This record gives sequence, structure tokens and C-alpha cells, in this order.
Amino acid sequence: MHTTLASYAQDLAMPAAALDLLPDKAHQPSMPPSLHAWDSPNGAPTPMPKRLEGKVAIVTGGARGIGEAIVRLFVKHGAKVVIADIDDAAGEALAAALGPHVGFVRCDVSVEEDVERAVERAVARYGRLDVLCNNAGVLGRQTRAAKSILSFDAGEFDRVLRVNALGAALGMKHAALAMTQRRAGSIISVASVAGVLGGLGPHAYTASKHAIVGLTKNAACELGAHGIRVNCISPFGVATPMLINAWRQGHDASTADDADADIDLDIAVPSDQEVEKMEEVVRGLATLKGATLRPRDIAEAALFLASDDSRYISGHNLVVDGGVTTSRNLIGL
Repeated sequence: MHTTLASYAQDLAMPAAALDLLPDKAHQPSMPPSLHAWDSPNGAPTPMPKRLEGKVAIVTGGARGIGEAIVRLFVKHGAKVVIADIDDAAGEALAAALGPHVGFVRCDVSVEEDVERAVERAVARYGRLDVLCNNAGVLGRQTRAAKSILSFDAGEFDRVLRVNALGAALGMKHAALAMTQRRAGSIISVASVAGVLGGLGPHAYTASKHAIVGLTKNAACELGAHGIRVNCISPFGVATPMLINAWRQGHDASTADDADADIDLDIAVPSDQEVEKMEEVVRGLATLKGATLRPRDIAEAALFLASDDSRYISGHNLVVDGGVTTSRNLIGL
């Protein structure tokens, strides 16, 4: 053990005098205990920095649910945002409510022309594209028939994968084409814990979310050479209208065995009681107690991956599940 810095410097053939050049903490000005990095010198709070200032983003499926939360948080942090969604009324209303730096374009992510048009609109309006958030997705049927491989429906499988997996791939393609010109950008896709662990969703949905995780890793390998980062987020259950509608469907005896139930049933606005019930169900399944997963939590993850705070993170699946997919307390620890 070296008893002094001088003896350590001698072993490294460093002149002891050179130690005088090292900063001496004792001579550094100290920050008053009450003054934090986010406070001004006079003690008054200063605004938190906008982490997406000057950036342009597209959020697919951004009209409601998790997508809406992402749009709102991106705008709060200074981004100009294009909402791409099939829900014209909700998308236009949200864009109008959030101000002049938010636009709406109708976009079915399973149709390449729609995805290409959304990217072109963003670039034409704002001159660039920095962030794409592939959030649009469907859960598919939640009936007993849909959950059994013995009654596998090829049509259902195709419809779910066209939206969830093909939609994400088309988004990656056209966003990357715009981003390569600037050799920078962040592509984020919303996957699911069903893409990490089996038994958390019907087969079509599970396959589609595994596909997104795989696409993320593959695209990151290729696009890193162009300075583009590609990541995904895998949430646990969030009590969105889509999830609550699926829960209704799974508990509706009239559709429980209906293999022909419409995959795109109208999603009614859930009541406060339905939201609370869904959150209670999720909390009961969760490993981490004392917290409730909400759309804002997924939006915060998207904000991190969209911002320069994650500038060296690519090919990563950010799992936001309170430990569900990594720890099962089977023996009562």
C-alpha cells in the first residue's frame, strides 16, 4: 500500500513535483449546501433544460395512450412533432391543443406510402428529422381462441404483424433514409415485455413484439455506421384505452370464443373505475411494489433515448417493467 501520493508517484516514475499540478480539492471553491446544480447562484430555481430543443420528431400512434404521452413530453422538451395516426379526430385535436410546432398526418403504418408521406411531411415542414418513435401497434384479439396455438388464425397473425412488425420496419426504413443525410438520428420502437418473456400475450402479438426487438438489434448494426441510433422500449402493462379494451374483450363471454371478432374494435374511453381496476391488476402481477406504471413512465424512457443523454446507446431494449421479466419470486424471498 502506498502511504502517500508522493510514494505512489515515485513508483510511477512521476516527479513528486508534478503532483503540485493535480487539483487540490481543499483549494476548490465549494458549493453552498443549499445550492444545487439546477439552482441559480442567487438561490432561485432555474428552468430545467429542454432535452429535445431544436429536434424534429415523428410519433406514430401518437393520438392517444402511450403515444399521446410521448408527444406531450417531447413538445414540453422543445421538439417539433408530427403525430402520425389513423385517428384523424384525436390526432388533429391533440395537434391543435399543443400549438404551432405540432402537426398531424394520417398514417397507416402498414402502408408504405403512408409512412413515406409522414416522413416527407416532417422534412418538408421542418427541414430535418431527428427522431422517429415507432409507437403504433395493435394488441389483436384477446379471446381464448386467439390465445391457443390449436386454433391459430393465419389472417389474425398477418394483420397483427403487418401493423406491429412491418410498420416498425417501414418506419425504420424511411426515417433512416432521411437521417443518413445528416448522419445522425434516433429511432425508437415500442415493443413489449411479451417480446422478452413468453406467456404475456397471444401468439400473434408476442411474435410481433419479438420481431421488433430483433429488428432493433439488426438495424442498429447497420445504421450505426451512419451515426443513427436504434433502440426499443418494452413496457409492462399500462392502463391505456387499448389495453382496457382488450381486457374487456377477454372478459366478455359473448366474444370469448369468437374467432371472427374484429381486431380493430372501437376503443371506448375507459372510465376512471376501469383504469383503476386495470392498474390494480398490473400492480398485483408486478415484482416492484409501491409504484404504478403509467404512460408518462414510457414517455420518459422515450425522451431519454431520443435525447443526447443516450448518445452512445444503440441496439438496446430498455425494459420498463419493474423487474417482471428478470425476477420471479417463486420461493418467497
